[in-house]
Amino acid sequence: MLCARLTNARFLTMDPDRPVAHDLGIWHGRIAGLDEAVTSLPAREVIDLQGATVLPGFIDAHVHLAWTGFKQNTPSIAGRTRIDDVLAVVEEAVARRNSPGAWVTIAGYDQRALGRHLTATELDKVSDGHKVFVLHDSGHGCVVNTAVLDLLPADIPHEDGFLAERAMGAARALRLPYSQEELAEAIGRAARTCLAEGVTACAEAGVGGTLFGHSPVELGAYQLARDKGLLPLRVQLMVSADRLNPVAAHDADGIPKALDLGLRTGFGDDWLSVGALKIYTDGGMMARTAALGSPYEGLDHAGQLQDDPEALAETIVEGHLAGWQLAVHAIGDRAADVALNALERAHRLRPRPGARHRIEHAGLIRPDQLPRFARLGVSAVVQPNFLRYFGDDYAAIMGEERAPWLYRGRGFLDHGITLVGSSDRPVADGSPLRAVQFMVERASETGQVIGPDESIAVDEALRAYTVAGAFACHWEDSVGSLAPGKRADLVVLGDDPRRVDISRMGDIEVVATYVDGREVPSGD
Repeated sequence: MLCARLTNARFLTMDPDRPVAHDLGIWHGRIAGLDEAVTSLPAREVIDLQGATVLPGFIDAHVHLAWTGFKQNTPSIAGRTRIDDVLAVVEEAVARRNSPGAWVTIAGYDQRALGRHLTATELDKVSDGHKVFVLHDSGHGCVVNTAVLDLLPADIPHEDGFLAERAMGAARALRLPYSQEELAEAIGRAARTCLAEGVTACAEAGVGGTLFGHSPVELGAYQLARDKGLLPLRVQLMVSADRLNPVAAHDADGIPKALDLGLRTGFGDDWLSVGALKIYTDGGMMARTAALGSPYEGLDHAGQLQDDPEALAETIVEGHLAGWQLAVHAIGDRAADVALNALERAHRLRPRPGARHRIEHAGLIRPDQLPRFARLGVSAVVQPNFLRYFGDDYAAIMGEERAPWLYRGRGFLDHGITLVGSSDRPVADGSPLRAVQFMVERASETGQVIGPDESIAVDEALRAYTVAGAFACHWEDSVGSLAPGKRADLVVLGDDPRRVDISRMGDIEVVATYVDGREVPSGD
């Protein structure tokens, strides 16, 4: 007997052997069959979906759950366009802290809204002896007050309180890590938000690192979240490369660095597993720290690499030799060159055709770089909503020649490159449906069309958030399509993305989300 049969729906399976179905049977969390294979079987529960459209649960292949959860409960200056209004929010947050000298964290900072960076001098006026940390929305910078600057080593560079990349990491390191209980609660909040948007599985883009990591024991917080029933979706954890240590392994193993006990990609189960090794090569476009081949329009610099190119290459090669899948953060084209050169060297030293290495973001990719992606078998894990929400700005700072290369779609697919959709939540809106809409129409919120030749079809965009996401995470045997034997992870939609007007696609209602064959509650 089936545990449940879902009926009266349009199932878009993403399985070429049976693209559409009307009935789906569930048995102990897995798909027992479709249509005639299950229609006549008895079931404990028959659920009439009243003509809804059902897809495999969306997979967000690059997300920051802990950061998202903490941001949801942090005072925010998002949307403020006047310095005085920003300082008023900071002053109010400071007033709520009872202990003198405590840390006060503020979210939602974006210098573009203010026309310039906030300064330590300005924060000092409302700090009242507290340590103030204002996090940039990109996650690649922050502004701190003098109380924090005084604690930093003298050689940490800053511009009147603005700290970028590693300098920001130095400021983070001054604080006690969050407790595992706090982390687990934050992860749970973010997970419920994902479920509300139809996301049933995601890849957490870096735990334990100095740049974004919230604790050196962050992986344990995910285990705690699962133990406490706070992890209602599947999560794969990317491990930050700075967690690797030199090891005295056998010469035949060829492993120069590793996590303790040799842990690497693939450890875990269907709910919580270790994924790729996360390696940062540059910063972010929003903070103007993504490493470009030529300067940003209107600026006298071209961003920055996270380290010397050879040191970055060495980290990439060592990760490959140690058997990891690699997720290399490279937004600018200069950073992509560093990543591709290192991956090429790594494959020469030890060919691994099934490694499935990934370039995270691939924000600005020149035409000549596309064949190299294809030759190396590298997936492009993009964030279409970046251009939906920030596209006008990004196009302006890239200029007329480079703007069409931003967060490509068609260019990757035409070269046979696996195109994977993701959000980088909370940097941008996490809705897969809004991202799919952008991938098809390539229009920012103001209507500006950016790189129209990079538009792809609706089915191709949906694959980026289902089949391709599963492939990028080595999950293709269990999720990503609706086929017998796979996990019954589903998203029930109020309309068919293939049939609505493109402009309405992002507003399709997510009616329900199923994980392991059970409808799961979402939201806060």
